[in-house]
Amino acid sequence: MSSFALYLIGMVIVIGGLAYAAYLLHAPTQWIGIGVVVLLGAGIIGAVKHTRRRDPPES
Repeated sequence: MSSFALYLIGMVIVIGGLAYAAYLLHAPTQWIGIGVVVLLGAGIIGAVKHTRRRDPPES
């Protein structure tokens, strides 16, 4: 399994936990959905940033 997939699986678990906690705190469902989308986008950007390969130096 690639580092990218592991990073995204971890982010999905964290986001799920935060969404469940927000639900238990009676946060409005629309705000929970917005938070999930924003965190998922940030997680994808972070996964790409941390797992991309560097370009080889030009000679």
